[in-house]
Amino acid sequence: MTRYRLVRREEVRLEPALPEHGEGLRRMVLVGGSTGATHTGLTLVALEDGHVDMHLHSFESSFFVFSGEPVLYLDGRGVTLEPDACGAIPVGVPHAWRSEGPAEWIEMASPRPRGPDQPPDTFWLGGAPDEPGEPLDLRDPRNRNLFHLRASDMDVERLRVGSTAGAPTVSASMATAALLYSGITVKMLVDKRLDAQLHTMFMVGYQPGAVAHPHDHPFEEAYYMLEGEVDVVADGDRYTLRPGDVFWTAVGCVHAFYETRDGTVKWLETSAPGPPDRHSYRFERDWEYLAERLREKAGTA
Repeated sequence: MTRYRLVRREEVRLEPALPEHGEGLRRMVLVGGSTGATHTGLTLVALEDGHVDMHLHSFESSFFVFSGEPVLYLDGRGVTLEPDACGAIPVGVPHAWRSEGPAEWIEMASPRPRGPDQPPDTFWLGGAPDEPGEPLDLRDPRNRNLFHLRASDMDVERLRVGSTAGAPTVSASMATAALLYSGITVKMLVDKRLDAQLHTMFMVGYQPGAVAHPHDHPFEEAYYMLEGEVDVVADGDRYTLRPGDVFWTAVGCVHAFYETRDGTVKWLETSAPGPPDRHSYRFERDWEYLAERLREKAGTA
């Protein structure tokens, strides 16, 4: 059984979707139940001069905007989103979409949406509102489910500098921090801070020569390539990922990433279910090291 999935950019074909519940919508399921996933439903979405009617899900979802300025109607309010905006849509919360012009974003659902042969998990409530959306204001507590990633949010040098009380950004705290290790920057986008309970979404940046050694997880992961090239090894098979490619690893898939072209890399990543507080990573090299030490101690090496 293959415990990973690779979708090349050239294989992505957006098809018209949900004509009875909207207009101008196209999408493609990149990862889902039909591809072997249990906890991950990853879908590329495009909406042009149209809308998606008001609805709710019995699963949790999130999104990250790639282009355009779609309006999300959530919690009784319309908010205009820009590229690099993201957010969580909690279980059971009514929402709708509208776009004047083309817009594209990626959606993550956890657990993955049910198939057509199963009971429904999306429930339609009525038409989409048509009032214009408000600009996304991250300092407004009503936008607690939303976030906007700026380039400076992953700039380690810039993060060394303190922010002023009047800065037009969300107040700095551990919730806005970026994690840096071994040439890798991780910026959390969607997690419990945005009221996501079942999955996470985050941005990953690699510096030249960065490496994530072979490991696996007790959860599924999906990766949407945005910039640069990186080599991935999954269960012994090696591929080069480029912008627009999608990769997914199941629970127990041993995988690693290597930057080998002296360049920088960036991708959007999801984890589902949400990682536990401990034992999220199982690195092969660490367990081999432990076994060797114990054998030496027992005199059986």
